[in-house]
Amino acid sequence: MLLRCVTRTCHVLVLVLCLSAAEDFDWTKNNHGSFYYGTFPTGFSWGAGSSAYQTEGAWDQDGKGLSIWDVFSHKKGKVFFNDTGDSSCESYYKVKEDISLIKELKLNHYRFSISWPRIIPTGIKSDHVNEKGIEYYDSLIDSLLENDITPIVTLYHWDLPQLLQDKYGGWQNVSMINYFNEFANLCFERFGNRVKYWITFNNPWAVAVEGYETGEHAPGLKLRGTGAYRAAHHIIKAHAKVWHTYDTHWRSKQNGMVGISLAGDWGEPVDITNQKDIEAAERYVQFYMGWFATPIFHGDYPQVMKEFVGRKSAQQGLGTSRLPTFSSQERSYIKGTCDFLGIGHFTTRYITQKSYPTGRGGAYFTDRDVAELVDPRWPDPGSEWLYAVPWGFRRLLNFVKTQYGNPDIYITENGVSEKMMCTELCDDWRIQYFKEYINEMLKAIKDGVNVKGYTAWSLLDKFEWDEGYSERFGLYYVDFRNHKKPRYPKASVQFYKRIISANGFPSQREVESWKRKATETCSSSNQLLAADPLTSHMEMVTEIVVPTVCTLCILLSAVFLMFLLRRRK
Repeated sequence: MLLRCVTRTCHVLVLVLCLSAAEDFDWTKNNHGSFYYGTFPTGFSWGAGSSAYQTEGAWDQDGKGLSIWDVFSHKKGKVFFNDTGDSSCESYYKVKEDISLIKELKLNHYRFSISWPRIIPTGIKSDHVNEKGIEYYDSLIDSLLENDITPIVTLYHWDLPQLLQDKYGGWQNVSMINYFNEFANLCFERFGNRVKYWITFNNPWAVAVEGYETGEHAPGLKLRGTGAYRAAHHIIKAHAKVWHTYDTHWRSKQNGMVGISLAGDWGEPVDITNQKDIEAAERYVQFYMGWFATPIFHGDYPQVMKEFVGRKSAQQGLGTSRLPTFSSQERSYIKGTCDFLGIGHFTTRYITQKSYPTGRGGAYFTDRDVAELVDPRWPDPGSEWLYAVPWGFRRLLNFVKTQYGNPDIYITENGVSEKMMCTELCDDWRIQYFKEYINEMLKAIKDGVNVKGYTAWSLLDKFEWDEGYSERFGLYYVDFRNHKKPRYPKASVQFYKRIISANGFPSQREVESWKRKATETCSSSNQLLAADPLTSHMEMVTEIVVPTVCTLCILLSAVFLMFLLRRRK
């Protein structure tokens, strides 16, 4: 884990490119401004999200096939504490319970993903379609609609069928395009009469970079300098093919929409008066979100990516660029394949120019020639990479507006985690994060950005990929040590619920009262337990929903246990 942190820290340096591509975006103007009191447009959609592998559990039940995350997480040393998603939140068995939580929040929509190997175990439709898996998603979709909750469905949230990885090399192989299209077409056929919002891929940046370049995520390949670019190339073409399949065969019958969800951390120039910093900051964003958004909206990769990767490839003595190219027919086919753009945003970096020599070969992170920096004053309450920088959200949304023709946007992920593996229902830092980030989104709408909906990430604490259960993003706390996986509301549930009910921030007095009322649900017995490293993984649960006497007993037992453990050292 230390190596992983060091690697990520090293990656915090990045990039830039020609301003001609973003001539309408003013990099020199960053007015953070004060808190804005106002409401969202009528019909704005509020939601929360999840994904199949992170929450469902039942990894080998009812005919489900193996996914690359099933196999990857079972390999020792790949995931923190060797955790797996085998059972996770057991959402596969808790549809009614989870929908009751969604209703409690008064959400308009719920975002979830369909597990490809749960409905097509091998990933190849002609092999077998698992009706038990179809039944599960039928039940979930029907239950949501019965409760007036709109399903927003992601087709690929990282759980590729393992057979496709073993047999073809996964997203390194062009054959994935047709297999994914068959899977998507089956979903349109079986669920499309009720699902009207489809997302092809969730954060393909992570699929490509962390799955095929750094190996931090499944399938764990380290194809330095080529793997990420090749995987992304096939993913973009797969997205386009699925969009055209829906557009040609299903849109007139089902009247739905197909989009993609892209990760977008913001990159701010260290010095907004320095041209090199401005160029580096844009490069960072183009190598991140623009890598996927620019082909989808404009038909080809960002010019800066083509220039930088091409030049570095030539310096290595390669005859062609490590960044693949689209044919003219492919460019026309890909351009415009987005009915809405999903954006997952969490944090911001300061960016400056940093030149990397090509002597040791090329790699995605060195191709960009940028360095990532953080302000030590930025709050970092959660994951080691996640700093709370609300103003970056508004900047990113305005960038998208100018770059891509002001598309309809749905925020598909936004939230913050806890660092420590212990119980904390009084999540005041999450309340503050939601308050400030949602307000910056409101300012962006005031700027003219077409944001149509917001998805808090996430509904539940869940399996956090290579970090296992060591980080918690949920509005609801999940006790993973209890086989029943009970859920408990954190204070942020009440705060977010009030934002939804008011459709924004009516007045300073009212918003301040929301926070006060939300934190009133938390007693002093629920303050953060600074768990000893030897006991932290035991998840010492002291829920505020437990009667006071019982809670006191648990606290005393925990203190006594920690005392004994310290004596043993």
